[in-house]
Amino acid sequence: MAGIGFEIRRILKRDSFLNLFEAYGLAGIISSGPWVLSVLGVMLIGIISFTLKVSDTQVVQFLVSVTYLMAVSLTLSGLFQHVFTRWVADRLYGKRSDLILPNLMGLIWVTTLLSLGLGLMCMVLFFSDTTVLYRLLMLANFVVLCNLWPVTIFLSSMKSYRRIVVVFALGYATAVVGAMLMSRFGLEGLLAGLLLGHSLLFFSFFYTIIRQYPGDYFIRFDFTQRKQIFPALILTGLLFNAAVWADKFIFWFHPDTSQPIIASLRASVIYDLPIFLAYLSIIPGMAVFLVRMETDFAEAYERFYNAVREGDTLDRINRFRDQMVIVARNGIYEIFKVQGLTVIVIFLWSEEILAAIGISPLYIPLFHIDLVAVSIQLLLLAIQNVLFYLDARGINVILCALFFFGNIIFTFITIEMGASFYGYGFAAATLISALTGLWLLSRKFEKLEYETFMLQGR
Repeated sequence: MAGIGFEIRRILKRDSFLNLFEAYGLAGIISSGPWVLSVLGVMLIGIISFTLKVSDTQVVQFLVSVTYLMAVSLTLSGLFQHVFTRWVADRLYGKRSDLILPNLMGLIWVTTLLSLGLGLMCMVLFFSDTTVLYRLLMLANFVVLCNLWPVTIFLSSMKSYRRIVVVFALGYATAVVGAMLMSRFGLEGLLAGLLLGHSLLFFSFFYTIIRQYPGDYFIRFDFTQRKQIFPALILTGLLFNAAVWADKFIFWFHPDTSQPIIASLRASVIYDLPIFLAYLSIIPGMAVFLVRMETDFAEAYERFYNAVREGDTLDRINRFRDQMVIVARNGIYEIFKVQGLTVIVIFLWSEEILAAIGISPLYIPLFHIDLVAVSIQLLLLAIQNVLFYLDARGINVILCALFFFGNIIFTFITIEMGASFYGYGFAAATLISALTGLWLLSRKFEKLEYETFMLQGR
């Protein structure tokens, strides 16, 4: 995320309240804008469809179909999320930016083949009783989404941040308008409109990347070479994305908490709405997270490792290390403070918020625990980000595995305990993972000088 970090630092140097607001606003949009616009765009299509000539059943089928598309495509793209970002960073550090575009083409081909193969298998196994057009549109949307997520990795290294946000808004505006115009064709028309918007997003971003990273080759697969990749990063991306969706899939397919929607797709009315609303609450925390991690901590990290590389005195190296620890601690504390305040405010207004969007107040207890759980997940994300800076790949794999398996185990336990305990499994998994992450991060900082100098000697 160095690119957005440089931009935020430039804005903050102007030292005014307006610039401070601009920096945090930009950070909030860039860090959470893509998925927020995705959720809001899809929800807007659903809301508008209720007023058009689309049956309530078809609207629900559309929303559930898109939710599955998002969940599976994000999980699958997790295979490349961190490992390809690290590969790009290494090439930029080595001043080989000419390799980025051809390897991105290679990644797109790999992602296309994987998503196409998985999609065709799912179409045969789970969608045999749906129309051919529905299956084709689901497959096309899935392939485009699987390619769209890796392309958005480049959001962190581009300088046209406002243009990127505008393109996201334009893409989902196109999806909404397209879905409205084709709503007379029912479920298939809504999916076709969404496909139009996602395709516009993908090709617009890809065009921007081509302009910024020209290359001499059409396609290369250097990123698949064993000596240039880190398998731990593959596991981290896959496990974290799978962990985020694990409790949702369990609620979707547990017979006591779900109902069939279309073909083999199921949904959980009692669980889905509160958890997705809760995720919208982390936008303020995400803004603080990005500003603190990509400005203050990035600068402290750079000072420490520059001192090590340049052979500075041990006293100065220790001082820079202490500063980095303080900045990391203060950054995590500030995220906790801002997100905690956000949760308290939403707690106070939760009944009015749910009533405004037509949700029963019976959902308030589940909404509250989901708010706490997603806030703890944000803390876990901040801890993992610091660990990524420190190249603690093994620790991040441990945390993601703990989050994944903990979410599965605790969710099953809480379902058996009854409806009043729904959501506590997800909260317990995030809490245990975050506390473990804090402990391991503290130990990592204690041994930082030793490990740094040992690595320098290798």
